[in-house]
Amino acid sequence: MRTRLLQALSLFSTGLLAGSFAYGAANLVPTFNAVPIDMRLDFHTALMRMNGITMQATMAVSALSTLALTASKRGRTRVLAGAAGCLVVSSFLITRFGNVPINGRIKQWAATTPPADHPEVLRRWELFNDARTVTAAIAFGLLVLLALPAAATRRPAGPSS
Repeated sequence: MRTRLLQALSLFSTGLLAGSFAYGAANLVPTFNAVPIDMRLDFHTALMRMNGITMQATMAVSALSTLALTASKRGRTRVLAGAAGCLVVSSFLITRFGNVPINGRIKQWAATTPPADHPEVLRRWELFNDARTVTAAIAFGLLVLLALPAAATRRPAGPSS
């Protein structure tokens, strides 16, 4: 029972993480690119302030629950859970060492003016964003695969027709 709850928590939190990153990549980034730079910088700064706690918490729950799930499994399921956990940790590392430093620069630009090379820096932020989105989505996919055999082998309760 505890393993099933752990599996549900890791699947749910990793799904939230992948969904949040995918929404950002599919909707927020194109919106950022469609508005004037000063508006983008102001919105980006406000969004990062709001995302700071929720995304860090989601990444932490996802990583911890997935790695705990790995420790509780054996064989193929351990490999899938471990790979998902490594991908979630990769999403965190990409965020921490790729996106976060650039977010700090964007915050400074919003208070002053962006430098001449700002399009290249923003392009790098988007590449990091794409990378963390892909790693989180693959992690979620692996956890879905892990959950499928359990769902497929259960029989419905009650009399059969």
